Amino acid sequence: MLRLVVFICLVGLSACKNENPAPKKSTVPKVYKKEVEKPQILSTRLDIVDIQALNSEIQVDLKYCTSDNFLHKKLYFKINRAYLQKEVALRLSKVQDQLSKDYPGHRLLIYDALRPVAVQELMWEALDTLPVAARIKFVSNPKHLSLHNLGAAIDLTIIDPKGIPLDMGAEFDDIRRIAYPSLEQSFLASGQLSSKQLENRKILRRAMQGQGFRQLPTEWWHYNACSREEAKRKYLVIQSEEDLFKIH
Repeated sequence: MLRLVVFICLVGLSACKNENPAPKKSTVPKVYKKEVEKPQILSTRLDIVDIQALNSEIQVDLKYCTSDNFLHKKLYFKINRAYLQKEVALRLSKVQDQLSKDYPGHRLLIYDALRPVAVQELMWEALDTLPVAARIKFVSNPKHLSLHNLGAAIDLTIIDPKGIPLDMGAEFDDIRRIAYPSLEQSFLASGQLSSKQLENRKILRRAMQGQGFRQLPTEWWHYNACSREEAKRKYLVIQSEEDLFKIH
């Protein structure tokens, strides 16, 4: 849930109040192609699955498997696929099925899914110069857990038939307020968010809400499958990558 822009904002929080267009990246769009590998074997204690084993139309680009993230270093060393609780993955598969009917050729692209607590701690510590009240808007306190730690949250977007991510008006892990779903109307009125960008967000939102996923008010890309309290009652916490791949 964060990018290098986090550290830019830390230099002066007041500077974050002035919303500027997101820095332009390469003009050559990244194209995602279908690459489905044989699922890894997970612990028999866990009802967790590789989402692509359920629905190969869903694409994956795990940001924390690479240095393309706000810490600029690889955070996952064993996890290289998008894992979710099975019942959550089944719901997400239905989201893709409906998306394919409503927008032929469009596919979900997952940036992050199950995330061990150990990685959550690294993210939390990386933002230790932010007050806790501000930090929890972007990273859940590992002491209280994130739904990612329980395999019940997904960070994702939509790609078009050419494999190009839809323009959402803000990048993944952008902490600026323009990424807040709760403030979209004000940014639309100011012209900083276009009607097309807002509609792209709504396409994702309608698809996810159709299967009961709930969006965070501060991140257009993050969706929870249920409340944290419900997830804690139902699912085992994944403390580390090793926990995920233990066989019993």
